[in-house]
Amino acid sequence: MKVKDLLKEKGTDIIKVEAASKAITAVNKMIDRNIGALLVESDGNLVGLVTERDIMKHIAQDGRPLEEVDTSVLMVDKDQLVVCEPKDDVEYAMTVMIKKRVRHIPVIEDKQLIGILSIRDVVRAHVKNLKAELHYLKDYMVDSYPV
Repeated sequence: MKVKDLLKEKGTDIIKVEAASKAITAVNKMIDRNIGALLVESDGNLVGLVTERDIMKHIAQDGRPLEEVDTSVLMVDKDQLVVCEPKDDVEYAMTVMIKKRVRHIPVIEDKQLIGILSIRDVVRAHVKNLKAELHYLKDYMVDSYPV
């Protein structure tokens, strides 16, 4: 399965937050949408990604209230983001996410952001493929060795 196929299934809805907005705004957006990451933009341009992990790290290390901190302070800069392309295999994206220890990976095509995958999306697709393969193997076994 390709990343583009997974994006078709899950959708390409991209939830964003402005870099200059307060971190509490990012937290509230994540809570409202039940997601763990937001793409961060400034003047309509992608500038980074902020995750629940980034926010927790800030709370543990800095401690300033989230109402006082700009989202841009917490985000991973776009130049440091791990990304994939629609033509990539989902297994490749999963491997990269595991090796780089990230749970969210933006999908870029022709230098444009077209979606974002979470590790949950990737695992769900992988389990679906395994279930289909298991079903196929069970059918094969029944057809090959009738009782």
